[in-house]
Amino acid sequence: MDARSVAQRIVENVERVIVGKRSQVELAVMTLMCGGHLLIEDVPGVGKTMLARSLARSSGCSFNRIQFTPDLLPTDVTGVSVYNQSTRDFEFRPGPVLSQVVLADEINRATPKAQSALLEAMEERQVTVDGITHHTPAPFIVMGTQNPIEYEGTFPLPEAQLDRFLLRLELGYPSFQDEKAIMERQRDGHPVAELEQVCEPNDILSLQEAVRGIYTDVLVQEYIVSLMNATRNHDSVYLGASPRGSLALQRLGQARAVLDGRDFVLPDDVKVLAYPALGHRIILNAQARVKGATVQQVLAEALQRLPVPGVRAAERASRRG
Repeated sequence: MDARSVAQRIVENVERVIVGKRSQVELAVMTLMCGGHLLIEDVPGVGKTMLARSLARSSGCSFNRIQFTPDLLPTDVTGVSVYNQSTRDFEFRPGPVLSQVVLADEINRATPKAQSALLEAMEERQVTVDGITHHTPAPFIVMGTQNPIEYEGTFPLPEAQLDRFLLRLELGYPSFQDEKAIMERQRDGHPVAELEQVCEPNDILSLQEAVRGIYTDVLVQEYIVSLMNATRNHDSVYLGASPRGSLALQRLGQARAVLDGRDFVLPDDVKVLAYPALGHRIILNAQARVKGATVQQVLAEALQRLPVPGVRAAERASRRG
């Protein structure tokens, strides 16, 4: 299987629905390639839900949507055991989280108790109901969407759950020309209804295996760790990126290498992916927030100060091949 060809087919297919957002679509596909989870944060109506549906249809994966509301219960997510009078036994009725692509829509509108129902599934690929463990299917990805936290009726996601999202992205408003193209495409119906499947779920598993096989030089790994330490020791930062962040950045770098047709990770991959991978894992202190500082500025400053590794990673990868 040509991993790059499969990944590019998915990207191009999703772009039939999500217009003018190539980099964001690539980041979403890279999250799927890494076997991670995606958090999409933006205002209503810019295509967050359509991105999740398009990924599921393109990959042929089973899809379930959970609409998070203040009255949502944990069992509405994980499933529940129901007593069957004919068999005189309890039967497990699986919840929507036991699907390959799970859309947690407006995840920050539910209470923390309902939000936490996703934690076990996201981290351990399983849910436990009445003491019995039920494994999620493979591949498995949770795509959470949320409105900006300043909006009314939202509950901030706890740091432990934010950290379990491999990547966070923002779609943003389309350009003038892209919005015209969207209107034209949806004149007779929504393009997601006609979106074709371009690969099988097993191809996604093969993609994930290909990503794990991409070479990461020790100098690039040291570059990533140095960036983590820079976020933890920055004067504006209250809580820096965790070791899960360094693992996420390395894995995303491997996925970007597959998309670019390389078999090794470059320092440029780390630079490009730093904010999407780490932006939601870093909390600024009160003084920095008062001054109007942003996480993106902190990361840009840290990257500017760090010495960039040379071409050793590429040379060693070439010799390895």
